[in-house]
Amino acid sequence: MGFFDSGIWVGLMTLIGEVTFFLILGMLLAAVALAIIATASITRGKFYLPRILIPGMVLLEGLVKAFCKLLGLDDKDLITFFITLRNTMNSKAFAETPVEQRAVFLPQCLRSAQCPAHLTPEGLKCRNCGRCSVGENAAWLEGIGYRVFIVPGSTFIKRMVKKYRPRAIIGVGCLMEVKDGIDMGDRIGLTALGVVNLKDGCVETIADWTAVRDAALLGIELPSDPVDFHGPAE
Repeated sequence: MGFFDSGIWVGLMTLIGEVTFFLILGMLLAAVALAIIATASITRGKFYLPRILIPGMVLLEGLVKAFCKLLGLDDKDLITFFITLRNTMNSKAFAETPVEQRAVFLPQCLRSAQCPAHLTPEGLKCRNCGRCSVGENAAWLEGIGYRVFIVPGSTFIKRMVKKYRPRAIIGVGCLMEVKDGIDMGDRIGLTALGVVNLKDGCVETIADWTAVRDAALLGIELPSDPVDFHGPAE
């Protein structure tokens, strides 16, 4: 009798099959539980078990999305919730990071259609021409110590992160861009906050500059002199 015909082989395959079955069952049950927690958190406006939700949604994102859809949530609701959750979880570490070790990444789609800036190896170099609100807000951010990059895509972000090695970043963009940026931050060990645009698209999008400034001021002590840190953002 050969090994593959022996009881040992049959027993081993049976064991592997049972372990696989219970692993799949466990993943499905975990995804259902996470979907229920996420749905309850979104509908009630309160985070439940965030330290379980984050790693669970990262590991089982596809399954959680599927079950959330069955519970009446669409992808936009879930991604918005994910970003809000991550921002909440990351805000303390972000606030503890010195401002000189932070960076802000703005998408080039925020600029005016008549923007005179040219693309360089470090992104667009804003001329603060007044045709859009990027110039004054970028200048404000740089004024309190941030490195500011206006970039056409994630390739530039990775390049600037590798070159300047910030420990914390604020990413501005559309819903999926912000989520992808937060995911990238996790993968490379950065503390990332995301701010979703008020208006999406490919040209002349609109950033939520108030949210950008609020995020930028986390952990920064305001000077005693009366400085307008919340001046016009648009």
